[in-house]
Amino acid sequence: MTVTDTAGLPAFPGTRSQRCPFDPPTQYTQWREAGGLQRVRLWNGHTAWAVSRSEDVKQVLTDPRISADIRRDEHLAPQMQNQPPTFPRMDDPEHARLRRMLTGDFTVKRMQALRPQIENVVNDCLDAMIAKGQPADLVQEYALPVPSLVISLLLGVPYADHEFFQQRSAVMNYAHATPQEKATANKELFGYLMGLVEQKEREPGEDLLSRLLAERVATGELDRAGAAMNGLILLFAGHETTANMIGLSTVTLLRNPEQAARIRDTDDPTVVANAVEELLRYLSIAQDMIFRVATEDIVIGGQLVRAGDALTVSLPAANRDTALFDDPDTLDFDRKTLGHLAFGHGVHQCLGQNLARAELQIALPALFRRLPELRLAIPFEEVKFRHDMSAYGVHELTIAW
Repeated sequence: MTVTDTAGLPAFPGTRSQRCPFDPPTQYTQWREAGGLQRVRLWNGHTAWAVSRSEDVKQVLTDPRISADIRRDEHLAPQMQNQPPTFPRMDDPEHARLRRMLTGDFTVKRMQALRPQIENVVNDCLDAMIAKGQPADLVQEYALPVPSLVISLLLGVPYADHEFFQQRSAVMNYAHATPQEKATANKELFGYLMGLVEQKEREPGEDLLSRLLAERVATGELDRAGAAMNGLILLFAGHETTANMIGLSTVTLLRNPEQAARIRDTDDPTVVANAVEELLRYLSIAQDMIFRVATEDIVIGGQLVRAGDALTVSLPAANRDTALFDDPDTLDFDRKTLGHLAFGHGVHQCLGQNLARAELQIALPALFRRLPELRLAIPFEEVKFRHDMSAYGVHELTIAW
């Protein structure tokens, strides 16, 4: 697709309304209802086709003529051009080969076994926040530490280094960071993981990275750089997205006290589980995280997409599609949420979705049960939403109890 003549194109992702910050940008509804796809201007000044209808999203995420390897477009991820690819940015069969090396660590059964450790992390973070006193920033005291501690535990990453990887992850996630800034942050994170891989070769532990080294690198199935790069993507995704879901879900529940009470007061884990699925659908925090490149000419939603064209998938738009859900703009904990697209679709669905579910199912009820008088300590209008980040959420959340 040409990268000229971008004047007048809508910017992607769009900005959510401060009045209705839980809803996708209003123009996404117009894009769904219009014919074809919407051509948009990305953060880097280049263009892509925005895919917003649920049916079209599913096609893009499953059609073999659409590639997940965004290195095919040098403008989409310049920081990746000189580094080993990660499995989310590969196509089958190589994607499947690498993904199989990791799936055993994220099964439902494995996450069930991990729940007591997650509960300990959650309660320790709540204890620390309560002891520190109010008001508190829920993001820094709870939403970020919980998933950061858990993914550090799984990967074998020292939590003492959390500020280092959180700061670099924030740059990677910042919509307006320059390509050079993103490349520098990516290089520093990759260097950190390479150092950790070398350390674990000398001193293995009971963690995912150590297992990868022993079972895959030692056999020649994976090299050290590949282990480090895939560890990096798990570290980044494992704390960044869930942290934003905890923070944004908390604001949402505070604005919907009847729904918050259902999570707080129930002893039925299925009620909590369905509430979490609805929050995932309703909020859909992945604003511009899914990109693809067409390898052949293809028609999507009536739109001719040329080989080499870039596409960006809008999960927030797709999850509010009336073709997928009735009354999709309403938060409804009784909704049958099967089929929502918050974790993507097809073979590239989020590997860590079972971990994210477990963390949310534990962290949200615990927060409202331990702090039944939880409230915002600032006016709602002053909450700083992350319009400028790839993963939507709140930059900070001042609370009291």
